[in-house]
Amino acid sequence: MTNLLLRNVRPYGGANSDLLIRDGRIAGIGRFEPDPGMPVEDGKGAIAIPGLIDAHTHLDKTTWGMPWHENNRRAVLRERIDFEREHRIEIGIDPHRQSMRHAIGLAAHGATHIRSHVDIDPVHKLALVDGIMETREKLKGVIDIEIVAFPQSGLMVMPGTLELLDEALSQGCEVLGGIDPCGIDRDPKGQLDALFALALKHQCPIDIHLHEAGDLGAFTMELMFERIRANGMQGKVAISHAFALGMNDYLRVGQLIEQIAELDVAILTTGAPSATVPSIMRLKQAGVRVGAGCDGIRDTWGPWGQPDMLDRAKVVGMKNGLRSDIELAHVLHVVSQGCADVMRIEGYGLAEGCNADLTLLTGETLAHAVVDVAPRPLVVKGGRVTARNGQATVEMP
Repeated sequence: MTNLLLRNVRPYGGANSDLLIRDGRIAGIGRFEPDPGMPVEDGKGAIAIPGLIDAHTHLDKTTWGMPWHENNRRAVLRERIDFEREHRIEIGIDPHRQSMRHAIGLAAHGATHIRSHVDIDPVHKLALVDGIMETREKLKGVIDIEIVAFPQSGLMVMPGTLELLDEALSQGCEVLGGIDPCGIDRDPKGQLDALFALALKHQCPIDIHLHEAGDLGAFTMELMFERIRANGMQGKVAISHAFALGMNDYLRVGQLIEQIAELDVAILTTGAPSATVPSIMRLKQAGVRVGAGCDGIRDTWGPWGQPDMLDRAKVVGMKNGLRSDIELAHVLHVVSQGCADVMRIEGYGLAEGCNADLTLLTGETLAHAVVDVAPRPLVVKGGRVTARNGQATVEMP
């Protein structure tokens, strides 16, 4: 059934109301009696918001549920990438099983949508994409998964990767990824020209990991801006991490943000504790679309992270030095509506006619809910209950 009467909830922390759901959409907000045979759930005064969204994660990487992975390697980006590519099979990271664990964990904690970067390289070819596509199919009706064809090991330094990306986009990946054109490929012109040409061929958006900090990252952003203008791709490019926007040069960052706003470039942050990060409040003031993600969780890169976007909201808030209730409410916006704006999700929201994708939160206010990080009382996807009290209705493999 995709019909449901959800009673006694407070949309966005406001007045107590009922949500009437018919055919998987919100049919009304107010006071209602159920249709004959309609399921009824009591929200017990919880806050109702649209479903949480993880708009930057890696479903193919987690070791969640596996034996503890001992990590004594240096925290060097290239070394992490190479180790994972070369050893993931012997470690036993099955892309379907592990992505199921990761995605179900997100659903249990209130997420209804995911954007996942999935590694593509000449070693594994499209095997990891195949695993995530199997997970996407099995979790239909529980959580929606958008796949980014992601050349994590590099594009120019890994011959054959461009052709694999082309194939992946033809087979159903919705977004084209990229990574550090200078730092990884050492050929920013070559990488960016290839990526933009491929995106134009497939008429798909681009989402580029940009760990490059300071002036190097700013330089790469400016190269991206040039190509966005030249190819008419305004509103179709996202920059993930965007560490350069956290550099200690207020005027230079302001100039970058002006161009980001002008070209409608989206920014995706993870609030990385060990790096400089963009100011989500400054981006808000400029009118930039901003989303967030939990990135990798408990993988060969590191032991941290939870499959929980409310936990990530707390991380982003603390990293940004946010304390006021208005600021904390905005952090919650970033991991919900903000992510939906980045991903261009149609029918998202908490109004009549929107898709009935929502989660209930504990707490007196939105700010309290962010700080509390308590189990979600109820999660609904398309009018169906998908989780209760932090436990998904589907079993973890």
